Amino acid sequence: MPLTGIEIFKLLPKTNCGKCGVPTCLAFAMQLAAGKADLNACPTVSEETKIKLSEASAPPIRPLTIGAGNRAVKIGGETVLFRHEKRFENLPGIAVLISDTLPEAEIHGRLDRLNNLKYERVGTTLRPEMAAVRCDSGLADTFAAVVSKVKQNSDCSLILISSNPDILTAGLKVCAERKPLLYAATKENAARLLPLAREFNCPLAVKGANLDEVALLTDQLTKAGLKDLVIDSGSRTIRQAFEDQINIRKAALTKNRSLGFPTIVFPCDMTSDPLQEALIASMFVAKYASILVLADLQGESLFPLLVERMNIYTDPQKPLATKEGIYEINGPGPNSPVLLTSNFSLTYFIVSGEIENSKVPAYLLVKDTEGLSVMTAWAAGKFVADVIAPFVKKCGITEKVQHRKVIIPGYAAVESGPLEEELPDWKIEVGPREAAHIPAFLRNFKI
Repeated sequence: MPLTGIEIFKLLPKTNCGKCGVPTCLAFAMQLAAGKADLNACPTVSEETKIKLSEASAPPIRPLTIGAGNRAVKIGGETVLFRHEKRFENLPGIAVLISDTLPEAEIHGRLDRLNNLKYERVGTTLRPEMAAVRCDSGLADTFAAVVSKVKQNSDCSLILISSNPDILTAGLKVCAERKPLLYAATKENAARLLPLAREFNCPLAVKGANLDEVALLTDQLTKAGLKDLVIDSGSRTIRQAFEDQINIRKAALTKNRSLGFPTIVFPCDMTSDPLQEALIASMFVAKYASILVLADLQGESLFPLLVERMNIYTDPQKPLATKEGIYEINGPGPNSPVLLTSNFSLTYFIVSGEIENSKVPAYLLVKDTEGLSVMTAWAAGKFVADVIAPFVKKCGITEKVQHRKVIIPGYAAVESGPLEEELPDWKIEVGPREAAHIPAFLRNFKI
C-alpha cells in the first residue's frame, strides 16, 4: 500500500520553510499521501529521499501510457480493491481487433466504427480508444501494411500483436512515433523483445500460462530495466480470467511488485457472440482489466459498455458538474425566455434536453452549486436568493435580452419572493417542478 502521511513526514527535511506552498512539512506530507501535491515542490528534499519516496509511494498498479498525443491512453495507477474505498483512477482502454487477414473493406469498416462511434453524455465524450492489429498471416510485410493503413486512417492508440519479434519489428517501424503496446513477451521470446521495447521506448505486454509464469517474466524484465509492462494472464475462459484479474489486483495491493502492472483481457477470444462478448467485457470493466480487446464495435453493445465504464471510473465523492454560465439553446435572441438551474450535470442535461425538444429558443443560466441538484443545493443554501441574484446580475444575461423575466425551477418556488427583493428590476416566474413539463410551459410562455 502507499505510504501514510506520517511515514512520508519522517523522510522529509522538517524545516517547515513553507516554500512548497504549504505551511508545515507535516501538512505537505499529508497532501503527498492524498495525491494532492508533487514531491518536486519541496526545494530541500534530498535526491536519496526522492528516490525512496517515489519507489515507496508508487501506486500498487504501475501507471503507464500507450500512444502519444491527444489520443494517448493512460492505464494503471490503481490503489484500491473497491471503488468506495477511494476511486478507480484510469479508464480501461477499449480496443477493436483488426487481423491482417481481414478483407480491406472489413478493415475500413472497423476503423470507421472506431472513429465514428462516440457519444456525448453529461458533458463527456464516450468513445473507444485503441486498435489491436494482429498478425494472422505470418507475413511481416502484410502485417506492416495493415498497421500503416490503421495508422493513416485513425489517430487511435495501437497494440501490435504477434509472437514473432521480427514481425513486431516490421509493424513497429511504420508506427514507432505512436508508442504502441507490443504484445506479447513470453518465456520463449522475452529475451528478443526486451531490446526492441527498449530501442523504441514502447510498453510491452507479458503473457504466461499462469500467474506464476507471468511473475517470473515481469521480474526478469524489470531487473533488466523495463518497467512499462502490461500483464496477460493467458486465460481464455471466463471464470479463470475473472479469477486471475482479482488475484492480480489483490497481490499488487499486498506489495507483490511482480504483479503490480495493468492488465489486458481478450473478450474477443472467449465467445463468438457479439452480445455475450459485451457482457463479458462489462464484467472486466468492473474487475479489473486495464485494456479490453473486442472483436468488433457495434453501437448497441458499445454504448452501454462505455456508460458502465464512465460510471465506475467516476469519483463517487465528487459530483458531476457543468461549468457555470449562460447556455444558448435553439438560437435565442433578445426576446427569448431565460431559465435558471443548478450545475449538477444530470440536471443540466435533462433541462437543456427538454428545452431543445420544445423548439423554443431560450437562454439557460447555470448557477454553480458545487454539482448539487436544485433541491439539494437549495437545502444546502447554495441555490437561494442572495446567491442567485449576484449571479444573474453579473453573468451577462442583461446584455443579451431586452426583457427582465427569469424562470426559476418549480422546486425553488419558495425563493421567488426573496429573489424579487434582490432583483427589483426582474420579474420572477416559477417554472415546472418536473423537467418533462418544460416544453409545454415554454410553448405557452409569454415575454
